[in-house]
Amino acid sequence: MSIIHRTTLSPSKYDLLAAWLPAQPWFAGDVARLAPVGAYRFDDPEGEVGLEGHVFTAGDEVVYHVPLAYRGAALDDGDDFVVGTMEHGVLGRRWAYDAIGDPVFRAVLSGAIVRGEHGSREFTQDAEGNSAEREPSVRVRGTGTAGEPVPDLAAVRVLSEGAATIAETEFARLAVHRAVAVDAGDDPVGTLSLRGEWPGAVDALLASLTV
Repeated sequence: MSIIHRTTLSPSKYDLLAAWLPAQPWFAGDVARLAPVGAYRFDDPEGEVGLEGHVFTAGDEVVYHVPLAYRGAALDDGDDFVVGTMEHGVLGRRWAYDAIGDPVFRAVLSGAIVRGEHGSREFTQDAEGNSAEREPSVRVRGTGTAGEPVPDLAAVRVLSEGAATIAETEFARLAVHRAVAVDAGDDPVGTLSLRGEWPGAVDALLASLTV
């Protein structure tokens, strides 16, 4: 499960995105008009890295997708993927990364796709430690089957192709779709999708895996 603290965050996640998005080759929206559709979360098995996928619009007809990884210390060899840093009222300084550059996110995402897993359950927690479960604003699911082997994506080459960012090895290719897609292309073995979160969206694709 994911714990969401009821506390301050400075700057906000969307302030970080507004500063980072204009430099991305797949983004053509207006950062002054960012509007959340929702977000999903995954659990880091080690409990160290926060993993959250943001789905939003930006004043045009495109629905954008940016997963972020939050860490309590800088990621080794992660300079190319830094979105920014934030001060969290409970957790302190947090480094936010474009999650495709984080090996924990790649492992968890590919596992969700291959094994047919869903996003994590979400719980809010106040300053007194009281917790309450909330409904995720975006529900995601992989298309695979429990128990299937997951490719190793610890060491990858990362590149942009159109409206997708690709992390690939000699044996596997993980694509994060930045403009939410309805066609994964490249005959993937599995996908991560969300369903019906805005008018006309049915099984919209967020990521795909090819081996």
